[in-house]
Amino acid sequence: MIAHLRHFSRLAGRGHSRLASSASTSYLIDQPEYGFLKELGLEINNPGVYSGQWQGRGPTITSYDPGTGQAIATVRQGTVQELQQAIGLGVEAYKQWRQVPAPVRGEIVRQIGDELRKYKEPLGKLVSLEVGKIYSEGQGEVQEFIDICDYAVGLSRIYSGQLINSERADHTILEAWRPLGLVGVISAYNFPNAVFGWNAAIALTTGNSVLWKGAPSTPLVSVATTKIVAEVLRRNNLPPVVTLCQGGTDVGQSLVSDKRVNLVSFTGSCKTGQDVGVEVQRRFGKVILELGGNNALIIDSSANLKMALDAALFGCIGTSGQRCTTTRRIIVHEQLHDQFVTSLVAKYKHLIPKIGHQLDGQTLVGPVHTQQNVDSYKTAIEEAKALGGTVAFGGKVLERSGYYVEPTVITGLPHDASVVHRETFAPIVYVLKAKSVDEAISWNNEVEQGLSSAIFTENISQAFKWIGARGSDCGIVNINTTTNGAEIGGAFGGEKATGGGRESGSDAWKQYCKRATITVNHSGELACAQGVVFNVE
Repeated sequence: MIAHLRHFSRLAGRGHSRLASSASTSYLIDQPEYGFLKELGLEINNPGVYSGQWQGRGPTITSYDPGTGQAIATVRQGTVQELQQAIGLGVEAYKQWRQVPAPVRGEIVRQIGDELRKYKEPLGKLVSLEVGKIYSEGQGEVQEFIDICDYAVGLSRIYSGQLINSERADHTILEAWRPLGLVGVISAYNFPNAVFGWNAAIALTTGNSVLWKGAPSTPLVSVATTKIVAEVLRRNNLPPVVTLCQGGTDVGQSLVSDKRVNLVSFTGSCKTGQDVGVEVQRRFGKVILELGGNNALIIDSSANLKMALDAALFGCIGTSGQRCTTTRRIIVHEQLHDQFVTSLVAKYKHLIPKIGHQLDGQTLVGPVHTQQNVDSYKTAIEEAKALGGTVAFGGKVLERSGYYVEPTVITGLPHDASVVHRETFAPIVYVLKAKSVDEAISWNNEVEQGLSSAIFTENISQAFKWIGARGSDCGIVNINTTTNGAEIGGAFGGEKATGGGRESGSDAWKQYCKRATITVNHSGELACAQGVVFNVE
């Protein structure tokens, strides 16, 4: 096993769950204002493995609220043996599930979406509580799972191959898409519900079974979401076509290296994703890699400045800068640079009273997820200042319970400064001054990741240059909107060190299938292609 896979206990990013230390700990789940946790079927101590029944014989970890630092509840993780059991059951369930007609599979996914609707409010609150994202973002994340279920229901009746003309008379070439088998999903802490949903809804519809390893620092979302899915399976007398195994390094290594897991969908850092990709390829498995992003928003001299400012605000600060699509760089035409910075800083100042606990309805900026995020934030700011950057706004850690930092704007750095080229998972944006759109495009493309990008322009020539071969090299190439907040209808993913994977809409479903090219000879005689004659008579 390659050395870097030892980090699998932190696959989802920078987790703050840790081993439960005391039976006398006070948990939020016992407090009346957190009654929504029990609505989801959660308890103080929860089994973290589902393979037709709930269990968990591994270490017990505690999940914490990043807004207060208080313990929420605990989860008993799985062992390698329990993972192996889940894999075996998932493989057997697939053999039955693949024979179910696709529209009937779609009906099961429709029921999952309806069950999610019933629990959207409490599940969205749990997402907010455990991740640190504000209330509306938590609700929006569950809505994203619901939406992809709706999409998958329609997909179940229309996904298909094609008929291809043959060069041989009375021959027909068909193309069919068949399920892969067992799909493993390793999701990240920042979207602990939606990323699983993207994968599971499409994988199930196309005939696969699914094994989920959720982020170690958001285990309660994994358990609560799986409970919702498991109830639908139970009502329909189905085998465990969805299984869950929360766990540490050994569980992650075992999942990635097991030949029975036909595809691994991994969301996380570029480095770990690279290691996962190599390990899965070593056994000729398939991967979907959704890795980091160092996303730029370009502001042309013709831009609608008000729209650009509003887009920058959510792009930079949404989820406290912890989206893979967060705006990390704003590249502004030199004619607008100073005016833009002044206006952006003014908007940031209005956010300070809006920093608070993620479940407070007035909050627009919640905490970052862990102390490690805080440390990365501080390190990046000190490096930026040492390289000659100016902190135009923010730059401070807030002295209160939980993990709160000020949204930060930094100016005056070269476009290729080391700290600018490094993704820091925190609300820091670097504002750069460019002479032209061409220069801005080259700066957009020079970072190692290629996830999301956006331009604000009213110039149609610049807009089409941006989306053309000379434009952005990212998987998401927006015009006059933010770098983040992708809808489910389009394929989501990026290029270069972002991994090249695609999830969600468009034809991303093909990644969960294997293609069969089928030649049918209905001529009554054998004929070779390309006019080849091979006859011994």
